[in-house]
Amino acid sequence: MTPVKGEPLGVICNWPPALESALQRWGSTQAKCPCLTALDVTGKPVYTLTYGKLWSRSLKLAYTLLNKLGTKNEPVLKPGDRVALVYPNNDPVMFMVAFYGCLLAEVIPVPIEVPLTRKDAGGQQIGFLLGSCGIALALTSEVCLKGLPKTQNGEIVQFKGWPRLKWVVTDSKYLSKPPKDWQPHISPAGTEPAYIEYKTSKEGSVMGVTVSRLTMLSHCQALSQACNYSEGETVVNVLDFKKDAGLWHGMFANVMNKMHTISVPYSVMKTCPLSWVQRVHAHKAKVALVKCRDLHWAMMAHRDQRDVSLSSLRMLIVTDGANPWSVSSCDAFLSLFQSHGLKPEAICPCATSAEAMTVAIRRPGVPGAPLPGRAILSMNGLSYGVIRVNTEDKNSALTVQDVGHVMPGGMMCIVKPDGPPQLCKTDEIGEICVSSRTGGMMYFGLAGVTKNTFEVIPVNSAGSPVGDVPFIRSGLLGFVGPGSLVFVVGKMDGLLMVSGRRHNADDIVATGLAVESIKTVYRGRIAVFSVSVFYDERIVVVAEQRPDASEEDSFQWMSRVLQAIDSIHQVGVYCLALVPANTLPKTPLGGIHISQTKQLFLEGSLHPCNILMCPHTCVTNLPKPRQKQPGVGPASVMVGNLVAGKRIAQAAGRDLGQIEENDLVRKHQFLAEILQWRAQATPDHILFMLLNAKGTTVCTASCLQLHKRAERIASVLGDKGHLNAGENVVLLYPPGIELIAAFYGCLYAGCIPVTVRPPHAQNLTATLPTVRMIVDVSKAACILTTQTLMRLLRSREAAAAVDVKTWPAIIDTGKREISPELSWELEHLLRFPRSCAKHIDIAFMAHIPSAKIEAKTQDPISLKYSAV
Repeated sequence: MTPVKGEPLGVICNWPPALESALQRWGSTQAKCPCLTALDVTGKPVYTLTYGKLWSRSLKLAYTLLNKLGTKNEPVLKPGDRVALVYPNNDPVMFMVAFYGCLLAEVIPVPIEVPLTRKDAGGQQIGFLLGSCGIALALTSEVCLKGLPKTQNGEIVQFKGWPRLKWVVTDSKYLSKPPKDWQPHISPAGTEPAYIEYKTSKEGSVMGVTVSRLTMLSHCQALSQACNYSEGETVVNVLDFKKDAGLWHGMFANVMNKMHTISVPYSVMKTCPLSWVQRVHAHKAKVALVKCRDLHWAMMAHRDQRDVSLSSLRMLIVTDGANPWSVSSCDAFLSLFQSHGLKPEAICPCATSAEAMTVAIRRPGVPGAPLPGRAILSMNGLSYGVIRVNTEDKNSALTVQDVGHVMPGGMMCIVKPDGPPQLCKTDEIGEICVSSRTGGMMYFGLAGVTKNTFEVIPVNSAGSPVGDVPFIRSGLLGFVGPGSLVFVVGKMDGLLMVSGRRHNADDIVATGLAVESIKTVYRGRIAVFSVSVFYDERIVVVAEQRPDASEEDSFQWMSRVLQAIDSIHQVGVYCLALVPANTLPKTPLGGIHISQTKQLFLEGSLHPCNILMCPHTCVTNLPKPRQKQPGVGPASVMVGNLVAGKRIAQAAGRDLGQIEENDLVRKHQFLAEILQWRAQATPDHILFMLLNAKGTTVCTASCLQLHKRAERIASVLGDKGHLNAGENVVLLYPPGIELIAAFYGCLYAGCIPVTVRPPHAQNLTATLPTVRMIVDVSKAACILTTQTLMRLLRSREAAAAVDVKTWPAIIDTGKREISPELSWELEHLLRFPRSCAKHIDIAFMAHIPSAKIEAKTQDPISLKYSAV
């Protein structure tokens, strides 16, 4: 397949030499024309920024940044420095002034999200980006600064992983008016960096895509030509205005063409999903920038207001047209709003990426012209990387719509997603690469990764380079169909490589949503990723469960999802977990932070309320059992005599008796005997130390103290429990020295300890049945626990989950029962908070002299055990 060229980029005589020049022109000649309108939380216009105000306020900020932050000899900022822009998603006016102020001052803005807490999801990676960019200054608004988390002294907290920043408020009253003879230096657009847009990779690392001033200008020109923008048009922007298409159309292209942008923030969409439709109707907007979720929410709220008209729209740009559910969203929205004047040819899906910027966009159609066709592809064929028209069951088909043609002035090719960038054949799926002046130039400070992404030279099947023009990897998977239409079927970041086949995470999410998810899944929040298990990737599905969903309904949905994924995608799911609503890590705009969710899963910190493990359906590469070898023949005997005679696949460690020749040590063969000997030989030796969250020691337990406490517990087992040697005893304790003492007490009494994690007080219905099951299966004769847990086991809440009348004997081993002689410190500090119970699993290890064992809990206390 040869590279596909886009239409030539037209040369218009009045295009400015730089984007800043366009702002200067409109700010000077059309000062009263509206540039940007912000909405309040009710969806009503609250402030309109004119081109004159944007120009004057940007000038004041540029002058302040260069001349008023430091001294004349030691300025804080100089041209080429990077600064962070920290503005909330409901304040586009302040952001726009700050962005253009940075451009006029020739400093490089790096827009980031507002940190809400010290440990935001992905916040540490944002800090790494700020540090790698050498950022020491952050611009923000007065309102945003007041809302940042503070220390007790009123200072902004040090966010995890962030460099130390100086915060500068950019409200007009804090800016200095420049002298009349001061003018910013506006040169024709060149290859110098204009701004840096952050991008999160599949693994969660954050990289900064550097965009040059020439790229920024060329991209605006290409968008203006492809979308046929003209002066005075109104654009309704529902997207994030700090990055991607929301920034390119709503902040750049509108200034280039003197358009008016209505910015609808995410907070308004949550309270009034139909607000963007109302803005289109009220302002007779020509263009709207949306995502599929905005179409869906508008349809759900359609009954609230019927007297709206979308007849003015000539372009409804769907910026996530690459998603598998975009087709159904666009079709459903059209069928509902066509009676409100929406034209079928106005729906324009597009494909974008941080590296390649706008990859392709469907041009507004001619009224009455036939709509572009759809591609109905076989899911099985896609998993092998080939394009096959679906001839099987309709459920195993993927319907995709085109995202238009290549951008003006651009060139596109499809290369294989792994290995050398070899051009794909016409029936193969590959990664879309573009070559034009409208793409990013590098990952800031990452030369190695930059070369692999921004300097790709495609090769043919023989490995020879095809031309000398470098291409940029877009991170999108797709193909070029008939009529040079571009189709996107997935993303590289969402690619799951399982048993040699490729699956798209978004496709699996769409399958889960299609299985009557509205009764079980909270707001459609499903995350799909893969984990490495036994030399291959395995699929994990995590969803947030509705608070009102019953356990029975949840498991029915989980079972049906497993069947659907197996039949449609022909792949097994390793784990399907449901977690409580609003517990998965969130992105700034409310989506699921996939890499952080995966990290929690791997750490065991996800805490699902329902889980379904299916390793037998997906782990199919287990080793076969060793086959019985045939009888040894004469030839084998001869070969065995020639070699050393060692048996294959056999290894033996040295004799335990050779570890230590000390008779005093060797004669004690059991843990109980060793503790008794240690209590006599080294009574004051500290076995365990209790550490608090700061790592300081708050309590210790010596050999003698542990021995005496174990003796008392053994006595209680005989006197109160009337237990015989060999009976099972459940130890129901939070992690701590009480648990260890009870363990040794059971050994002293000859009983078998069964350690069980205590139930969670706030979630008895989910955790107590597990405790009950272990007690019943182990046939425990009694339960050793604390007074608090004993009350919990017999509480009214527990009675709703299990039969509390049939518990075996429950013995409280608290201080009043068995430990009046122990010190006050030991008695009052050896108890862990119950909040730790849900985080920690306990494992016991055989004690070997001369060993040093450390076991640390995840939250907030640690245990340390050492022996000499």
